[in-house]
Amino acid sequence: MPRSVIIGTGSALPENCVSNDELAQQYNIDTSDEWIRERSGIRQRYIAGETETTATLATAAARKALDAANMAATDIDLIIVATATPDNTFPATATKVQHMLGTAGSIAFDVAAVCSGFVYAITVADAMLRAGQVRTALVIGAETFSRIMDWTDRTTCVLFGDGAGAVVLRAESDAGDRGILASRLHADGSQHDLLYVDGGPSTTQTVGHLRMQGREVFRQAVGNLSSVMHEVLDDAGLTPADIDWVVPHQANQRILDATVRKLGLQQDKLIVTVDSHANTSAASVPLALDTGVRDGRITPGDLLILEAMGGGFTWGAVALRF
Repeated sequence: MPRSVIIGTGSALPENCVSNDELAQQYNIDTSDEWIRERSGIRQRYIAGETETTATLATAAARKALDAANMAATDIDLIIVATATPDNTFPATATKVQHMLGTAGSIAFDVAAVCSGFVYAITVADAMLRAGQVRTALVIGAETFSRIMDWTDRTTCVLFGDGAGAVVLRAESDAGDRGILASRLHADGSQHDLLYVDGGPSTTQTVGHLRMQGREVFRQAVGNLSSVMHEVLDDAGLTPADIDWVVPHQANQRILDATVRKLGLQQDKLIVTVDSHANTSAASVPLALDTGVRDGRITPGDLLILEAMGGGFTWGAVALRF
């Protein structure tokens, strides 16, 4: 059976980089740089402009991933976009990306699992690649969470940013020990009211705003993430000592620190971008992955654990040899 191997990564950020102080001033938020940094580790984020959308950011990240893989867009058989902030209720943002890339004929659809979206999407792509349904896949996490912020709620609006990240996967029968080794996905719909958007076409006919009970989300995240990471390690026949890098969902520095402590890992095993990107939901894992690849920390042969948890609740992890 072939194995799904990452052969290229890419990312894209809006032009507008906004510091904590600038955010407080621009949106008249009763907060400060010190308050935000102490509670989240965030010092800045990127906010999409009027002409920047989830689809345009996704397409820009996809082009960089394709360049890194030395592949043309027409070589792609499958496009999956993980997003909670699509350009439209329908069609899928992935179809807009397909059109912008000029890959008419490829399979294209969205996955909605909020912050876990990229982990869900890469797991779906892996299954299709291993089954022989497609040969190559473009998996993208892209968000414009600034569009669903309640700028009067300082406990949430300071935590999020916009951006996109992408990977190119190829099915390889002679991958050796490279590629996706194991993945686990979970969901618990009974926790819906802890992290959600209070709008939607079927209920309020509005976009709505993000609502979160941060303290309870923190507690659930640390337990669920450490548990699912142990699951994928067990499935792959590995231990925490085998991990070269954890590429986590960039929700909050405190969550990142608590999760690696539960695994018994050193902080220097983490790829951290929450300070510069904030929480970009489904985009955060591929953004962090591309950052680690391009700055030279992540190299071929490294064992990576990708992990995320988001509204729903949904959570999951992937073990892969880069």
